[in-house]
Amino acid sequence: MVWLQGASPAGYGKSAVAQFVADDFEQQEDLDFNPLAGSFFFSRASPERSNPARFIITLAYQFATSIPELLPSIEDAVRRNPMILNKTLGVQLQKLIIGPFRSVKGLEEMPNRLVIVDGLDECINLDRDAKVEKQYAQDQERAQIRVLELIHALQSHRFPLSFLIFTRPEPWIKAHVESTPFCDNVQGLDMYRTADNLKDVELLFRGEIWPGEERLQKLVEKTRGDILYAKTIIWDLEDPYEDPHERLDLILDPSFDDGADLAHSAPFSFVYEHYRQIL
Repeated sequence: MVWLQGASPAGYGKSAVAQFVADDFEQQEDLDFNPLAGSFFFSRASPERSNPARFIITLAYQFATSIPELLPSIEDAVRRNPMILNKTLGVQLQKLIIGPFRSVKGLEEMPNRLVIVDGLDECINLDRDAKVEKQYAQDQERAQIRVLELIHALQSHRFPLSFLIFTRPEPWIKAHVESTPFCDNVQGLDMYRTADNLKDVELLFRGEIWPGEERLQKLVEKTRGDILYAKTIIWDLEDPYEDPHERLDLILDPSFDDGADLAHSAPFSFVYEHYRQIL
């Protein structure tokens, strides 16, 4: 299991990386099997993806598609007990995933596949009647830890599955991942300490805009590797009511760096600086 975490705020690319990996695995044509077993993208903006209720049944459905050997057993489990879709997550895991894997003959010869879980920190239990912030926070922690426990329970069976988990390093997530026995099977990576952010920004600009090589390098240097700032520049240049060439001249104008000391002393400094230019 690889735990890819980053302390940056929303908009910095964790989900984009997760989606890119998922798409890349799905499009592999030189293999005789689908290397992506399944994926789940949590999002607090979506009622269906902001809590763990659909986590297991979604993965089971995807496994039935990507791993044909599991399909008969999963279909049989649902046919025998249609109410399984409303059972607890533990029961669903046992009946829809663990059981079908155990029924496969020659499991040891099955190729390893990837499971992607993105945005674990956005998995929450929404109690619409709860008004106390403390209870809301506790529900978030319990929901996220529960997902980690389900993943660990599945991984403990040594099925040919590898997990790639993307999340912010919330204290309770970090503590659980680093606890025994969970830590024995986890490799943690901080994507913002290991990433070549300047290179990522350059690739983003090359894919979205083309101001010429010299200007592109100036833009990359100006962002200092800040992905959110780079995205803001792109959105600004795509404004249909403004001349993109004039906007680019303004962005690159050195006279607009006068407030750099103030901007660099605050969080989101580059975004602050750019919005100051716009105003």
